[in-house]
Amino acid sequence: MPILKSLGMADSKVPRAGTLPGRSSRNPFEEIPGLEEEEAGELGTLPNGTSYRRRATLEKLAGLASFRLGWTPGRRAGSPSDGQPRSFLGRVLTPGIRRSSADFGLLARLQGTRAQGDEEATGEVARRLAFLRLGRGPKPRRASLAERVVPAGEAAPEPPPRVPEPPKMKEPLSVLEILSLIQQRELARADEHILELEAEELASSGGGAPGPPKVEGAGGGRRARDVALLYEALQRELWALVRETLAGPGPGAGAGAGAVAQMGQVLVQEEAADGRRGPGAARRLRVHWAEAVARAARERLEAAAPGAPGGLAGQLEALRARLLEDMGVVRGRLAPAYPAGLGAFGVYLRGYHGALAEWLGAAARRRLPLADRYALLHWHNQVYPREVLGLVDIVALENGELGSLLSPGTLRGLEDECVTDVKAQTRAALLRVLQEDEEHWGSTEDRPSSLAQDVCELLEEHTERAPRISREFGERMAYCCLGGLAEFLQSFQQRVERFHENPGVRELLPDTYISRTITLVNCGPPLRSLAERLARVGPPESEPAREAAASSLDRVTRLCHRVLADLLFQELQPHFNKLMRRKWLSSPEALDGIVGTLGAQALALRRMQDEPYQALVAELHRRALVEYVRPLLRGRLRCRSARTRSRVAGRLREDAAQLQRLFRRLESPASWLDAVVPHLAEVLQLEDTPSIQVEVGVLVRDYPDIRRKHVAALLDIRGLHNTVTRHEILAVARDLELFEGEALSPPRDRAFFADIPVPRPPFCLGLPLFLGRLPLSRLARPSLACLPRLRPPAPSRPQAQR
Repeated sequence: MPILKSLGMADSKVPRAGTLPGRSSRNPFEEIPGLEEEEAGELGTLPNGTSYRRRATLEKLAGLASFRLGWTPGRRAGSPSDGQPRSFLGRVLTPGIRRSSADFGLLARLQGTRAQGDEEATGEVARRLAFLRLGRGPKPRRASLAERVVPAGEAAPEPPPRVPEPPKMKEPLSVLEILSLIQQRELARADEHILELEAEELASSGGGAPGPPKVEGAGGGRRARDVALLYEALQRELWALVRETLAGPGPGAGAGAGAVAQMGQVLVQEEAADGRRGPGAARRLRVHWAEAVARAARERLEAAAPGAPGGLAGQLEALRARLLEDMGVVRGRLAPAYPAGLGAFGVYLRGYHGALAEWLGAAARRRLPLADRYALLHWHNQVYPREVLGLVDIVALENGELGSLLSPGTLRGLEDECVTDVKAQTRAALLRVLQEDEEHWGSTEDRPSSLAQDVCELLEEHTERAPRISREFGERMAYCCLGGLAEFLQSFQQRVERFHENPGVRELLPDTYISRTITLVNCGPPLRSLAERLARVGPPESEPAREAAASSLDRVTRLCHRVLADLLFQELQPHFNKLMRRKWLSSPEALDGIVGTLGAQALALRRMQDEPYQALVAELHRRALVEYVRPLLRGRLRCRSARTRSRVAGRLREDAAQLQRLFRRLESPASWLDAVVPHLAEVLQLEDTPSIQVEVGVLVRDYPDIRRKHVAALLDIRGLHNTVTRHEILAVARDLELFEGEALSPPRDRAFFADIPVPRPPFCLGLPLFLGRLPLSRLARPSLACLPRLRPPAPSRPQAQR
């Protein structure tokens, strides 16, 4: 009644239920559009006892009749459905009841009809809902100001204890609303409701583990399908978010970070739920997240590589740039948005690592050219660890180091293919270069040769790239190239020998023959240095190949040096023929001719490389002194007096000094030859026997290839025929001759007297043998001091000696 009074109605004039003043015989709601009569059992009662059609009126007024559970097109709006609540209000007021997957079909209709009719029906609905306030009773009266004032002298009454309000029950969302949350990317909240729905399904199925949708039971099967569909929608949105956030920060970087944070929260929630589900029913969303990251990384890398110019090397460079760009986005924006326990940075890095491994593996299985295989191996072994992983914080990984991009077997196969191709290509290329260079050897054109440079460039291209990939691969490539170089040098040696054996070349090309020979010699030092470097880099079994290469180069160098020396000494031979004669003692003409010719030819020899030039000058130095000493020991001069010996010794010293100055100017390294002529001069000039013995001992020490016959010839030149004195002097060299068979010969570059043959020395009779047979006056005659050498007696005829 207070409500009616507030509306201006008297108690006596209260109309009966369902009537309004002025319309006593009519229903006050009958003019409201859409209002229909309900059954008596559905009538509601106001606080004053008045009944009204509550639920039907609310549904018609609010326009929500179609959301009744189980509603289908054609069913009457107010008809019951299987004993379940018939209206939206009843479902909202009943806790624990949510709309099922049948609501999916209403999303389009709801979005279409509400958008059109909201603006028109807002005012009318507000007016109709005003009638509902009639049943709420009078508005509670507030205390007046006078009542709230506490009289003076009285204590203020304590306020009544505050009764805690009961917690509001959380309203369950429908499947459609959860789907809407997913589409709006409120992922964490949507996942919470999915977990609640899954728990309801688990409870309705009797506590079993969640699994695939069941066919039996409309409610349980429908709810399981709802959960499965919602999880599919949630994962599609999660993995789409993974792809979008890797594409770059974009304009909405902040919103993207928030979505990534929600994705991380979903992963944490689902991991906790997997612990409750058990191993058999776990959804393993974290594993699927890592797989989605790997798929997104694969798409990013495949999109970056095909458009890169420059073949495989350009594609690898594009991959490096994309990796650094994306890992920078992950480090700066994505990884901090995830929860720390997920190890997001490590997941992204492993995803890119695995995607890159697949890309490289597919590239390695193709038939690649040699340059691309080199590029792939170098990028795998050097660029990726240094320029990609070296710039990434590997410490952030949970499980330590990453594995290799390619398996050891794949890497070994690529290296084997490189070695095989290099062996075949270099062999053909080296023979082609040698053939092209040999065609110009017999031409009259004096053109520089680039043979050694071409060979070094062909081999160094591989020997420099391989060690940058790995030390083991560098050793294998060095061994391969050293073997090819040894084969090439053998062919080079054979062709040089054929060139010098052809007599027509020397006659037809007198001007260019020496120049061509010097050019061939100049090929030795760079090729020798290359062979030694390859042997140092290569494995221990490279030594035989290095020795073979060095042997071929030594033969070529010695052959060319001998040819040049022969040509030079053919020109010098007339001057050497004038030595050790009477005119030689009084005129330096012969030696001046030798020195002038050697100095002039040295200008042409200066075009030779340092190493073979010094070897050639040393050989010329040795050969010049051999040719100088040869006529002396052959006995062209006989010194019959001390004055003659002094003149000969003085001339020898002057010539030795002049030759020494010449070869110092020519930078000869054979300084050990400078003392041989002065020693011979001392032996000729000295008079006392002990001094001669000392000088002979120095000769034996400095030139171990000297023999007793050389000393005897020298004594014959100085005119020493005294038998006792000769035996005392020759005794110094006797031990060397006794052990001649056991003594090691000096090296070729230290041999001097071995190249100087002397006539067979006469046999000097020993003094004890003739003391009893010849008178002493006969022994004093010089003509009988030396006789022809006697033949030793035969063992079978000992009587002949008597």
